[in-house]
Amino acid sequence: MNSARVSKLVNASGVSIRSNTSAATKVDIIRLSRTRLVICMLVLGVGAIAECVRAKAPTSRPQTTLLQSQPLSANKFAGLRLIERSVLPNPVGAPSAHASTLTQLPNGELLVLWWAGSRESGPDVSLYSARRTNGRWSEAREVMNRQTLGDGLGFRVRRIGNPVVWTAANGQTHLFVVATGLGGWAASRIVHLVSADAAKTFSVRRILPLTPLLNTSVLVRNNPIAQADNGWLLPAYFELSNKYPFVISFDANGNLRWISRIGRARTTLQPALLTRSPNEVHAFMRDAGPERRVRQAVSYDAGRNWRDLPALSISNQNNSLAVHKLTDDADLMIHNVDPSGEGSRQRLQISTLVNSRWESLLNVQYGSTREEYSYPSLLRVGSELHVTFTFNRQNIAHQVYEVEYTESGP
Repeated sequence: MNSARVSKLVNASGVSIRSNTSAATKVDIIRLSRTRLVICMLVLGVGAIAECVRAKAPTSRPQTTLLQSQPLSANKFAGLRLIERSVLPNPVGAPSAHASTLTQLPNGELLVLWWAGSRESGPDVSLYSARRTNGRWSEAREVMNRQTLGDGLGFRVRRIGNPVVWTAANGQTHLFVVATGLGGWAASRIVHLVSADAAKTFSVRRILPLTPLLNTSVLVRNNPIAQADNGWLLPAYFELSNKYPFVISFDANGNLRWISRIGRARTTLQPALLTRSPNEVHAFMRDAGPERRVRQAVSYDAGRNWRDLPALSISNQNNSLAVHKLTDDADLMIHNVDPSGEGSRQRLQISTLVNSRWESLLNVQYGSTREEYSYPSLLRVGSELHVTFTFNRQNIAHQVYEVEYTESGP
């Protein structure tokens, strides 16, 4: 692999992690980050370093259009009917589970990944996966832990967190993982891994070079959306003193093309993307500011430039959400509802856009004030809508809904 340093590891589950990050590449990334850091400090001052992420975007960006991951139905949406619910068993010795992500593999299997361990950011946290074949989930298997990921990168990893999984048009499975070398999540970076064997093994491709602040304080949460040239837009966010979302454009081979900040707000994070037309994409964000409502922005050029829109009427007490375009006339959002306004995550519901207004459609899970149902993910497979979410921070729950139409579905 030319001058690339390659290391191979096998963890307890037999999943290998390979690194193809060259020493020269690592040095270049460090030099680039330090240079941008110095420039930002001189021009803007330390308090404004975060704003330099906009300088990462090339001045000339290829024209791309968006693409739905699956064809939309031309029939009118009538509702969702629950047909299955289950709770995935957590690995032995891992009492806490959180942050699930879903994809469909080329062989038709569904794959869910999440982190589990003693607690969030604990030293024993690992990433786990389960596969759904013929309607049944496999047992959880360890994908990686901080030791194996660190060995693949060539340096120590202190903690790992949110994963995002994506199946590209060429059949490769891309995995983006939040990891830190020191400090808390403010020191996090996004590691990009790739699998060519249906997510049985992953190779470390690189740490995404995203910010001038020593390339830290960047995280992922929600799934990408496809582009017409088989590339994709990955939503991500910066989280330090300021919090703001951005999108990362990849080509069909997983090469980074450009980065663009979503809007100008400084208290929003964890963007969820929804395509409305070949060039129109909307972003819906978690709100960490005083307004406490779902924030939104729109792009009319496939994610290259963004404009803030007024916040939705839907409350958001600093909670993650997910969105999905189901049909030509049905956009879905799964989110927490907290009537008390105190940040409770006891109720998770799906809302739909009707006549330009978001209206409640159904409750996904509802419990007492001490219970938590949060961090949802959505994936449509044919006429089924699959939902996963955190279940009391102890397990990952899975529900399946049949999509109903006024006429027979696709």
